[in-house]
Amino acid sequence: MPQSNASTSDRHSRHAAMALGLSLPGDTVLYLLLPMFAPAFDVSLPEAGILLAANRLVRIAGYGAVARFYARNGERLTCSLAALAAAVCALGYATLSGFVALLFLRLLWGLAFAALNLATQALATAEPAGAARRAGQSRAFSALGPMLALPLGGVCALWFGPKVIFFVFATVALSALLVTRQLPTSPHAEPPPRKRWFRLPGSLDTFSFIEGLVLDGLFIIGLSYLGRDLLPGNPVIVAGLLLSVRYLAEIILSSAGGHMAEKHGAKTLLVIFSVLTSVALVGFGFGWLWTCALAIVILRALLLPLLPPLVALRTPGPGRIQALATRSVWRDMGAGAGPVLAGLLLPIVPSAWIYGVAALLLSATAIACLRQRGD
Repeated sequence: MPQSNASTSDRHSRHAAMALGLSLPGDTVLYLLLPMFAPAFDVSLPEAGILLAANRLVRIAGYGAVARFYARNGERLTCSLAALAAAVCALGYATLSGFVALLFLRLLWGLAFAALNLATQALATAEPAGAARRAGQSRAFSALGPMLALPLGGVCALWFGPKVIFFVFATVALSALLVTRQLPTSPHAEPPPRKRWFRLPGSLDTFSFIEGLVLDGLFIIGLSYLGRDLLPGNPVIVAGLLLSVRYLAEIILSSAGGHMAEKHGAKTLLVIFSVLTSVALVGFGFGWLWTCALAIVILRALLLPLLPPLVALRTPGPGRIQALATRSVWRDMGAGAGPVLAGLLLPIVPSAWIYGVAALLLSATAIACLRQRGD
């Protein structure tokens, strides 16, 4: 019976990750094309920055509501609605222009992603046995769509303009509905109400915030800013390939990270990989750009599947879904603040100082996760 439960959990986790992977291309390629072709979307560059941050901001405010909807209605309805919303957003990117219209689409996508991301994490951790392995496999499946879409989006933008490719991504997102039909329909116990409207962040919250700030914010923007004079060829294609490498690393290495966590413990590996990433960040700040960037991309992929099993272990029962949502909110807050901080600091502060401090924060918050109290 336990083996049957594990097999069912594997299948459901895989289907949720596939639905997320099919829904993601429109969003990931917009990150590539909107800043480079802002006039084609009838927005200014500052407005493009706001639009790219809007989906994270709405998730910070809306994850709680999404978690309650998910608990009441189960995976099939929640993920089907999210995939449909992803298709609407991609179609909107292809046909609509202007800040107000695109802002509505970005807010809609933020809630859709919250639902799909929550479902992938919840299903990966539904059974304690094999949770880390499933989390790694889930990251690999969900990264496949963006990895293929980014270079394709760059090439198509040169040949046909930046908007046509989103018709393709709308169709791809619709195909996710075939996958979501395989998901379970049973509801979950709703998370218990919070006793306090505010609490101090625990160690996992703090690590999630710093991980988003450093690896999804400072590092990505720094790679573009510090390497802008070193990119050969057409920037849109090269940038698309660079972003695609991140997802390729997730496909190849996230499953490996999950298997290693099953054998050695997620908590131990979280500290080891974070410290190694910190060493690479220091080298990145001192100018060893491409070697250290490759190391950071590899280590980031190994880190990604480690947090959901830790969250599930520390928050079993009905509180698990809310705990997973909370950690996603903290990561989104960090990832939203990272690009803003990078834009302010990189032109005026030596990169060695920026990434040295970032490395110290990442290591310190990872080591703090060794204690369980307060989470």
